[in-house]
Amino acid sequence: MHCFASFNHQIISAENSFLSAISPAAFYGRSIFTTVAIYHSKPFLWQKHWLRLTKNARKIGIGLAEFTEQTIKNSFLEIIAANKIINGRARLTFFDESPISTWHTSQKHETSFLINTADFREISEHLRLTVSPFRTNSTSPLSGVKSCNYLENILALEDAKMKGFDEAVRVNERGEIVSACMANIFWLKDGKVFTPSLDTGCLAGTTREFVLENYSVCHKKAKLNKINEADTVFLTSAGIGVVQIAEFQEKKFSRESHEITQILKPQMNTDEHR
Repeated sequence: MHCFASFNHQIISAENSFLSAISPAAFYGRSIFTTVAIYHSKPFLWQKHWLRLTKNARKIGIGLAEFTEQTIKNSFLEIIAANKIINGRARLTFFDESPISTWHTSQKHETSFLINTADFREISEHLRLTVSPFRTNSTSPLSGVKSCNYLENILALEDAKMKGFDEAVRVNERGEIVSACMANIFWLKDGKVFTPSLDTGCLAGTTREFVLENYSVCHKKAKLNKINEADTVFLTSAGIGVVQIAEFQEKKFSRESHEITQILKPQMNTDEHR
């Protein structure tokens, strides 16, 4: 993480960004976030991230009346400048700090907002994928919401790493492929590109959407055998971009780089997605 953070539009030392311990965010995890890639000191796919944040906020009842898209973007650009970021990533988080009636609390803010930045995640050149034993629930009220209730994802990722893998495929209660622990998933078979449909409980990732806009992709409710049968598998997220899998369980994929892995490179030099 970098030196400075933006907390409620104030640039402060990252170490001094504090959230109230008596708040719905701290008590119940009522908060949402998004991770935004930064290329050439500009937020990438900003509109997509903002639209998802506002949609998620409405779904779980986080008030954003204190904020506007422009004020949030201005704070974003300020922290990029303060941390002197050329290429990297930022996490934007909205925390519900409204009063808790059952505990008779009173809070200064209804919602607090934090931006912290970091370098891109380090990814193995030989990415190994397994299957997570922890299933997702497509009927959960948090399905499709990027909330800070991310402990299941973290435990699934830690389990994969304890077993010697870098990531894991997660399936839902029907055994359908949903995603990786920290990324969306695509696979290629006989020249066709596939990805799980949102009905599986898959998160509508912004990098996922960018791929969908640039390639013909079939949305599927698919079982794990489709990964075993695939010619190539990709993971996508703002933190890692688009990366190709080297192994799934004991299956090894071709090391030849597919063109999809290059999809973000031309965009790094344009102003189209400011």
